[in-house]
Amino acid sequence: MGKRVEWIDQVKGYAILLVVYGHNFPLVEKYIYSFHMPLFFIIAGMFHPSKTTFAKILQRFKKLIIPYYLWSILLFSFWALVGRKFGESANLNLSVVKNFVGVIIGQGGIQYMDWGIPMWFLPCLFVCSLLLFCIQIIKNKAVRFSLIIVIPSLGFLVSKHFEILYFWSFDIAMVALLFYAIGYYFQEIIYRTKHYNSWLFIISIGCLHVLLQELNSKIDMYRSDYGNEFLFILNAFLGSSFYILLINKIPKISILHRLGKITIPILALQLRTMSFIKVLLVLVFGMTVFDFTEFQKIAITLLQIAIITPMAFFINKYLPILNGGSKKI
Repeated sequence: MGKRVEWIDQVKGYAILLVVYGHNFPLVEKYIYSFHMPLFFIIAGMFHPSKTTFAKILQRFKKLIIPYYLWSILLFSFWALVGRKFGESANLNLSVVKNFVGVIIGQGGIQYMDWGIPMWFLPCLFVCSLLLFCIQIIKNKAVRFSLIIVIPSLGFLVSKHFEILYFWSFDIAMVALLFYAIGYYFQEIIYRTKHYNSWLFIISIGCLHVLLQELNSKIDMYRSDYGNEFLFILNAFLGSSFYILLINKIPKISILHRLGKITIPILALQLRTMSFIKVLLVLVFGMTVFDFTEFQKIAITLLQIAIITPMAFFINKYLPILNGGSKKI
């Protein structure tokens, strides 16, 4: 895709808002998890380079892997020195060594990534792009498209039958390749979504998604929990399509547009801001049990975003490498 389109940043902004809200265990958690990560992969695929070159691969490495390790080292250091001694982490007695290994491999649940599980997405996305880079080298079109079907199928199989820690979530990247490739190969169709902006069409897709996602179990791509694979793919596609069409249809929402440009800092800082909020609740209100109502979960999500946003402005101005290497606001 040549130029950056504003509504795409709005879609990213909405998706990262769902990530933060989803991590606060809302009533609609199952619904959110049915599509929000595939939506990220589809949007990322729209910006995949048209040709495979070492320079393009290096550019992706700088945008995803360098921020991943910089943030991971910062988050791990805070966790090792402070975080693991308080809250739920204090009761789990987690290994510092295993969590350092988690920094390197970017996988492994709280035993390995208690310092920042959401960060798994960045190296996984890089692996996903590498897979498509390799596929692009193949000249035979039939072979290319066959691999886009075969590789995700293998990803489902290895996740189900081999329970090991895959470096940079390689098994998840194999599955995510399907969505990433949809974003890449169908970017022109997605870009022209205003041609399919009938409210009846959009609402029909949304309703179908709401109904069908109830037929599957809760999805968790990080843990390779897909339930029924066919329903997972169908619901991920329907949910992603609905919000792409909807956000393209409605007037510009400035806050979503801005959030879409600071997704990496939000991804990295969301859990730490939640810890900060809990500390405030303990000190100010003496709370010891955090059993929030749904309204409170929404309010806390918005507060998390409000706290992170000015920090993201600072990062973009003085440490842009932590947001993928360029000033985006």
